[in-house]
Amino acid sequence: MARAAYPHVNSFTDRYGVRRHYLRRPGMKAVPLPGLWGSDEFKAAFEAALTAKVPGEIGAGRTKPGTLNAAIVTYYKSDSFTKELAKTTQTMRRAILESWRAKDGDMTFATLKRGNIVNMLAPMKTHAKKNWLKTVRGLMQFAVAAGIRGDDPTQGIRFKVTKSLGHMTWKEPQIDQYRARHALGTAARLALELLLNIAARRHDAHLIGRQHLRDGKLSWRPHKTIRSTAKMLKVRVLPELQAALDATPANDSLAFLVNDYGRPFASAAAFGNKFADWCDDAGLPEVECDDGRVRNYRAHGLRKAACRFMAHKGCTGPEIMAVSGHATLAQLQVYLDEVETERMADAAMNKLMGQGGTETATETYKLPDPNLQTGS
Repeated sequence: MARAAYPHVNSFTDRYGVRRHYLRRPGMKAVPLPGLWGSDEFKAAFEAALTAKVPGEIGAGRTKPGTLNAAIVTYYKSDSFTKELAKTTQTMRRAILESWRAKDGDMTFATLKRGNIVNMLAPMKTHAKKNWLKTVRGLMQFAVAAGIRGDDPTQGIRFKVTKSLGHMTWKEPQIDQYRARHALGTAARLALELLLNIAARRHDAHLIGRQHLRDGKLSWRPHKTIRSTAKMLKVRVLPELQAALDATPANDSLAFLVNDYGRPFASAAAFGNKFADWCDDAGLPEVECDDGRVRNYRAHGLRKAACRFMAHKGCTGPEIMAVSGHATLAQLQVYLDEVETERMADAAMNKLMGQGGTETATETYKLPDPNLQTGS
């Protein structure tokens, strides 16, 4: 029978030389078709797969018009969700919305009040509240724009967020210890030098490669801001990174960083997990921080270290932003403040020891005489 008699069938020869056939229909998983092309076994499998019912839209069977379910399903199909949000953000927000609709999916969407949202968030931990509020606010803003609701009940909802210390910032001792364990020529060493050189997020670091290297500079658009600023970064390759690149064995991958099989990492998370293993191999210890939480040295801490190093070298905020890709100066202020505070403290101690200011070199700091009476 002619090939046209079997629509949607894709055929190929696998690496063992076996001819394989699959029926690939839109909206359905690929179905393997056994037997030789056109054989009775093949025909029977083709007919069964072809007449199988195409599954309906996710959630459509449990959706009633006007409910929270219906609003969320509509939101999932909108540009506000599919085009304006990064894939990782979509995944995170979908998990939150699915949890909400599993509990309150049949609730009338238009009657949701501010109090309902506040009560829902009340028992959550601080950072869960933050993520839920962002997610629900995104849904409500879409609903207002689409005419599904007349107001956004999340407006005015505020709660105090305890400032997180975030990932551990690497200092010179940790960097030296990591370098001592992972020699030039290894992917582990290349990862550290790449992250330090360009202050990259792990998502960008695992994708950057030869295609981004031109005239001694790496040029790329950070994934996180590609929908907002779309800023193009162009950062010079420093000697430490160049040495790591030169020592790394050649491979067929465009990406600089590859896994144990010589292939690019499947995702930023996969790279992050491998980098965590490299940190553990280097013996970098867990650290109990001032807020009582125990943290590890990980990839994002090198981005923070790179910003800190630049601040220590006297780089201005805009200069650091041109390397790190931060969207606003406020995001960098923590590094600038930390370095400036340390610098002022050093200056103060130097003055107390007679090493600066208006004091002479022979002056030293003395505590006031407790017996000296001063006027009121």
